[in-house]
Amino acid sequence: MIQRTLPQPRAACRAPARVRRAVRTVLALAAMAALLGIDLPESPGAVLGVTSRAAPDATADRVGALFAGTLDGGHFCTAAVVRSDDRDVIATAAHCLEDPDTTVFAPGYRDGRAPYGLWRLTGVYVAPGWTDGQDPDQDIAFATVAPADGAAGTPLEDLVGGFPVAADQPEHPTVTIVGYPRAEEAPVRCANTTGLLSETQRRIECPDLTGGTSGSPWLVDGALAGVLGGYEGGGTVPEVSYSAVPGDQAMALYREAAQDG
Repeated sequence: MIQRTLPQPRAACRAPARVRRAVRTVLALAAMAALLGIDLPESPGAVLGVTSRAAPDATADRVGALFAGTLDGGHFCTAAVVRSDDRDVIATAAHCLEDPDTTVFAPGYRDGRAPYGLWRLTGVYVAPGWTDGQDPDQDIAFATVAPADGAAGTPLEDLVGGFPVAADQPEHPTVTIVGYPRAEEAPVRCANTTGLLSETQRRIECPDLTGGTSGSPWLVDGALAGVLGGYEGGGTVPEVSYSAVPGDQAMALYREAAQDG
């Protein structure tokens, strides 16, 4: 294991023609996006502040559960695939990587199955502020991965895609969280507006984000803008969660993992 740190549902009815045209337009855009491999923003029709089972879609496939060794070990945190030169980087909370040698990642995990296999960690990128003092402002980390069975094959990002990492963010973004509560065998999703607890910590109100959702990506317009963690380890009650605001140190860690990992 290489660990690296850097300095510091209405009854059915026939829609009016204009609505049908709009639907056809949206479907055409979605099909084009799939062909071109680009990201579309999160659905604007999502009800804010409601947590529900996440549909098996391209977004959920990029998010996975972290396990202790095998699927039989139970999942304890969440991580997400982000874009990188070698197409092999995930993002999670730093406090989820205490045992990197035995941690494996299962992207798209659902109902006991890992459709894209298990991936072991080959490198961990954690800020010294976390390593030395568990600074909640540094509770974000990146790791490189490879197939757990040691076989050479398609890079992970080529299988599921990867989220871009947002270097700049609006002051009060609407965030979508996808993560794995420890007692659930499929991911949940919640979107809501957010506010700042402080200059370095962002706050969101979403119910039922219980243990196991640490490390879940905070997505703004399809880009990763944080992970569940930070203040109080991400929150001590399931209705309110936190994320450290990625600063220069987090972006330097990401660049190190994405370009040199």
